[in-house]
Amino acid sequence: MTLPTAANNSTPRSTFAAGLRAMLPILLGVVPFATIYGVTAVSMNLPTDIALGMSVVVFAGAAQLVATQLINDGAPAFVILLSTLVINLRFMMYSASIAPHLGEFSLKKKSIVAYMLSDQAYAMSITEFNRKPDAPHKAWFFAGACFALWATWQVSTAVGVFLGAQIPASWALDFAIPLTFMALVVPALTDKPAGLAALAAGITAVIADPLPFNLGLIVAALTGIVVGLVAESRAK
Repeated sequence: MTLPTAANNSTPRSTFAAGLRAMLPILLGVVPFATIYGVTAVSMNLPTDIALGMSVVVFAGAAQLVATQLINDGAPAFVILLSTLVINLRFMMYSASIAPHLGEFSLKKKSIVAYMLSDQAYAMSITEFNRKPDAPHKAWFFAGACFALWATWQVSTAVGVFLGAQIPASWALDFAIPLTFMALVVPALTDKPAGLAALAAGITAVIADPLPFNLGLIVAALTGIVVGLVAESRAK
């Protein structure tokens, strides 16, 4: 007789909870990241409702920070839109990668998790799916991971917006922003094309940093994409 495994006994609710729990270590870096956004938005005289609204509607940390800085600098609207578009293009790749695992979700549920998609939720979920390709209710694990980060981001943003002036500068919360992305990028550097793309983007970002309106970020992203594609094509 074959005994039932934990995976066979899983339900959508328990799998959703597992996704929540899996994100807990990551949230330690998300809290200061979101708080920094709230503090930055208020310090740059962005109205409270706009700062909170951007966090709910856009829900993309790096893009929010860049957009806030560009608005404060008086950048043209097309530069703001282009910058946020380039920054968020990665979500198209995330979506294509995660879509095959969401078959049990209706279009409505897929739309909800698509809105809540984030770097951290994607990285955690796709790692889990690769480790357990036959696990049931994988879409619910992803939903739990997405919700955990979304809820944490909204609450932490509100903390930054309403308590920003009372947070001591000595806390230096901004250290969490690069650390959060480094924790996601480093494990993804599993082959030569990825490593070359990251290296090229990093070097370009430093060199192009003096460009106005954070255009250096766009140049670095495009450079990394081109180098990665070329390296991958040559590796085949």
